[in-house]
Amino acid sequence: MLVVGEAPGAEEDQRGEPFVGRAGELLDQMLSAIGLDRRRVYVANVLKCRPPDNRNPAAEEVEACTPFLQRQIALLQPAAILALGSFAGRSLLGGEGKVGALRGRVHRCGEADVVVSYHPAYLLRAPQEKLRAWEDLCRLQDVLGAKERLRGTG
Repeated sequence: MLVVGEAPGAEEDQRGEPFVGRAGELLDQMLSAIGLDRRRVYVANVLKCRPPDNRNPAAEEVEACTPFLQRQIALLQPAAILALGSFAGRSLLGGEGKVGALRGRVHRCGEADVVVSYHPAYLLRAPQEKLRAWEDLCRLQDVLGAKERLRGTG
């Protein structure tokens, strides 16, 4: 299982690990709600370093970092990927689109199923979207359950 976010924030950059602080705590709660322990989930970002002034990543930055993310995916060979936010979704799936247009279904990235959802930092600012994020987590749980059943029969 792989979780992909956008880029390190100030606290992540300082500590050298993704999803810390309030957004990291919410991510931990989200994963726990579907029976996943964050210590058993690989967490990465599209960008490997923090954009200046915490601005949105530029297209050339995403393009420069995408090979590193692709290599992480190739090495990990995750059964499923949870893409958090539009930058993660677009980086994995290509094209344009906001989270609202990408969520609600299961996509493919190589051999992995991809579920796109809202970034925990966004959910902290827009708690009214938590129900939709819960739907996405349930979809991810279904994907993981189906993969587990397939592995058990093989």
